[in-house]
Amino acid sequence: MSMPRIRNSLAALGAAALLLGLESSASAQTIAITGGRVHPVRGAPIENGTVLIRDGRIVAVGANVTIPGDARRIDATGKVVTPGLINGATALGLREIGAVGETVEVRAQGEDAIAASVRVWDGLNPTSVLIAPSRDEGVTSVVVLPAGGLLAGQAAFVDLTEGSVPDMVVRGPVAMVGQLGSAAQTGTGSRAEMFAKLREVLDDARVYARRRADFERGASRELAARRLDLEALQPVLGGELPLLLDVDKASDIQAALRLAREYEVRLAILGGAEAWMVASELAAGRVPVLTGAMNNIPGSFSTLGSRQENAAMLRSAGVQVVIVGGAGEAFNVRNIRQEAGNAVAYGLPWEEALRGVTLAPAELFGVADRYGTLEAGRVANLVVWSGDPFEFSTDAEHVFVRGREIPGDSRQMRLMERYRRPGPGVIDP
Repeated sequence: MSMPRIRNSLAALGAAALLLGLESSASAQTIAITGGRVHPVRGAPIENGTVLIRDGRIVAVGANVTIPGDARRIDATGKVVTPGLINGATALGLREIGAVGETVEVRAQGEDAIAASVRVWDGLNPTSVLIAPSRDEGVTSVVVLPAGGLLAGQAAFVDLTEGSVPDMVVRGPVAMVGQLGSAAQTGTGSRAEMFAKLREVLDDARVYARRRADFERGASRELAARRLDLEALQPVLGGELPLLLDVDKASDIQAALRLAREYEVRLAILGGAEAWMVASELAAGRVPVLTGAMNNIPGSFSTLGSRQENAAMLRSAGVQVVIVGGAGEAFNVRNIRQEAGNAVAYGLPWEEALRGVTLAPAELFGVADRYGTLEAGRVANLVVWSGDPFEFSTDAEHVFVRGREIPGDSRQMRLMERYRRPGPGVIDP
């Protein structure tokens, strides 16, 4: 975090006590962000624009907005205003220290690698020290994902607001999460057996839906998963919930596409290192891909075709691209800005990169009626940036979550402020 952000944050903290009486309820305050270059996402940028917030919602966006006399004004002249960034694939609040098992809540044991009924957000830590640094970098919402096994469980869309888990969770479930990259994690010995196992589970979920009464009285054959897991798969088979599969290899993506057509499920691909190789097929199937642009070094045989132009090539082919940063991680959630910036450097249009970290994830996870754009009626999650949000040197100067500005106070910032000062006997250069 740069020094301007630190100074702004400390100033905001110093003013917090004074403002407490006036802002005890964020929803009661009217805020006008004026003079900035406003990127509504759905529509052209607005020069010298104004965003008006009231009751935690955006009430007006434009170049000629009438500002109430009692509004708190934030001068954004020379700055950039965007929706808050959404990282669509994280373990934020689910993994604190990877080497300490009791702080890792992303994996469920399940039964025979099937844990479809597990709601990963039930293990969310709302006081995670990793939330504030993510928010300080302009990330206002995330999707928290389970991991491991064939079907790892259900994901949730979460606002990085302060409060309890019910306060933070906007919608859950938003996807059923699985993986087709590692046969070993699914309790099978080959890719063919892994796909066969997934088909068996989906077939039996259909059987369960038709014969619930028989199942309850023990009058049906043994099925491939537990009752709660079969029940949790019904929204997937009904097309209400996307099936998000972590898969990289081009041939595995094609197999997933065939499976999606066979069972008429809404498929989304996570990772997709070789997705560019089958971009036309993904576009034809209207299958979105969640991917980044910071790595082209293969980590396995499944990712030999990795390239940083992946997002640009997919979008050029008509594939909906959701840019994710530190997918499945907790420490690098904020890297979504660098992922988007790299995607631009490797050919993705700037506007599409912004869409990939705002509206595209909101659409995929079913919250685009409230999130992802700067429009009247949307939840007031937005950021005032010192410059281009995808430039490394840019600061998130004002971060709003649900209409409340949250000061940039994190453990990371306090440690940096502490150790940048020379100690006793140390000569300050």
